[in-house]
This record gives sequence, structure tokens and C-alpha cells, in this order.
Amino acid sequence: MRTSATTPRPAATSAWVRWLAGAGATLLSALAHGTALPAANEDDAAALRTSQAAIGHRTHDHLLVDERGRPLRLADLRGRPVVVSFVFTNCYVFCSGLTLHLRDVVRIARDALGSDSFDVLTVGFDSANDTPSRLLAYGRDRGIVDDPHWRFVTADPVTVRRFTDELGFAWAPSPRGFDHVAQVTLLDADGVVVRQVYGEAFEPPELVEPLKRVVLGQGLERASVQGLIERVRLYCSVYDPATRRYRFDYSMLAAGIPALLVLAMVAVAITYAGRRRH
Repeated sequence: MRTSATTPRPAATSAWVRWLAGAGATLLSALAHGTALPAANEDDAAALRTSQAAIGHRTHDHLLVDERGRPLRLADLRGRPVVVSFVFTNCYVFCSGLTLHLRDVVRIARDALGSDSFDVLTVGFDSANDTPSRLLAYGRDRGIVDDPHWRFVTADPVTVRRFTDELGFAWAPSPRGFDHVAQVTLLDADGVVVRQVYGEAFEPPELVEPLKRVVLGQGLERASVQGLIERVRLYCSVYDPATRRYRFDYSMLAAGIPALLVLAMVAVAITYAGRRRH
């Protein structure tokens, strides 16, 4: 859950991170069943409560700066879901590992949903050090800057604090750099927080499945053939842990074949009966 900027994580922090890796699933289960959360410590529980409380909140139109020094308003991304992660570039272990894992999950999601079905923002929240040039190097070193729908952004300290507060992202300076939550946030096409995903190495469906639902919600508003095709693909794609990819689930179509055959037989019978009458 927390990380060190320039030194290896101490044992206590490693245990903390391992706890958060499963905290998301535990939290959701607890909320669903009305049970109490495990008391790792009050700071952890408070961070998770803050994070979950952000769900349903709409983000404001913050002015950001991307990795090439170009201005980017958050409103420019309206119309598609946005996956948001937070890093500071002096974090060489934890943030880097989370970004690399998110890169792999995003590739899985793009394979399942389409290359331009959503955007990704990686926000450098250390305004003093996370300059555009450093963010560009950070993304390039991880093989991401060639993705046209993934931007590495920063902003002035006030904007960063407002943005992180809106998304329920808990962070604070520490002797090691910053302590912060291991969190990826999903915004819908209107900029509303709809899901939080926790941990340094979450399972791909934890992010891809809600992304599918959000993208499907957009598709339902389109009365086009392409929209219908996208809906079928979304409904019929399932995650295969063996290949770590989404595949088309033909069994879903097979389940509808008997019904189609019955309809075809009825149509043939009606046509035959009509011809006999004439």
C-alpha cells in the first residue's frame, strides 16, 4: 500500500503492501456481506474508506500538462472511460512495478475491447520532481509512450491535491519520499468515479470486467451496426487465465442456436402451410 522513494521497502512496509494486495477483494466482500473489515491499522482502514467514498463523484475539469509539455484538460477525455493511476518518478520499485503491471492489463483490455475504447492517465503527483521530461522518460523506459491513448501528466501542487482528493487517492510525504495507496481508478465517460482497484499486482478481470460494463453502457446509446457488433463482442468475451487474454466465448452463441432452429422451423412450417392454402 505504501512505498519508498529511493530505498528498498522495509519489512514492515512489505507486509503492508501484501495486506493491501488483498484488501480490495476483502473490502468488496465485506461491503457485500455486511461484515467488518480486518483491522490492519487505522490508517489503512481510513485510506480505504476514503477511496471507496469517492465512488460516484464527478471529477472537475482540471488543467494538466502531459509528458510532452502539452496542456490537457480533463474534460478533453470526456466521452470514453479513463483509467487513472498515480505515481512519483523517484519511486523505482513499487510505482514502477504497478505501472508495468498496469501496462500488461491495459494490453489485455485493449485486445478485448478495442485499441481506442478507453484512455489511460498516469499522474505524477510529486509536482516538484515529476516534470514532463521525467514523465516522458518514465513512460519510455516502460515501453508505454507509443500508446496514443495513454498520457503521463502532472499539474501544479494545488491541482494535484484536488484531483487526488476527488479520486480518493491517499498520499502524504514521508522520510522515504511518499506513502500512498496502491490504487487504480476507473472513470466513466462522464468523468464519474465508478471503480477502485487495489494492489500492486491485481488480477486483470478486476479492471477489465468493469471496463467492459462501462464501454457496454456507451454502446447501448449508439443505434448503429457497429455498436451492435461491439455489444456482442463485449457480452461474449471471457477472460482466460491460462493465456491471460480475453477470448470470444462461442458457447454463449451455441446456447442460442436451439432457439434459432426452432424459430426457423416455425417459419418454414408457416410458409409451407400458406402455400398449401393457395
